[in-house]
Amino acid sequence: MTVCKLNILKAFDRIDDHWSPHIAANVNGQDVRLAKIQGAFEWHHHDGVEEAFFVVRGGFTMRFRDRDVEMREGDFIVVPAGVEHMPVADEECWIMMIEYAGTLNTGARETARTKKDLPVLDAE
Repeated sequence: MTVCKLNILKAFDRIDDHWSPHIAANVNGQDVRLAKIQGAFEWHHHDGVEEAFFVVRGGFTMRFRDRDVEMREGDFIVVPAGVEHMPVADEECWIMMIEYAGTLNTGARETARTKKDLPVLDAE
């Protein structure tokens, strides 16, 4: 067994682009992804896949078709499978996401913002 140790805060120093998820670890078929976000993403949903978000630094709004949920540093939210959502960050925000490995960041469809072959952050 290989032990994977990673300082999450320092790992964000290696992420340059907004909306470009990086894989921090894989646990039981789930990716632990880190991303810096700023501005609005796009409306999307994930068929059959829940998505969890943890705010490491800053804050953002998780928009749903029927309401907005304000997310602040330390907050955690799970977006149910199939539910349309759109993250929006007025200022740079650092997030950790947990979702099945291979899940597209744009959900059920590919767009110009789809990221494939996500970079892996090397462990310490």
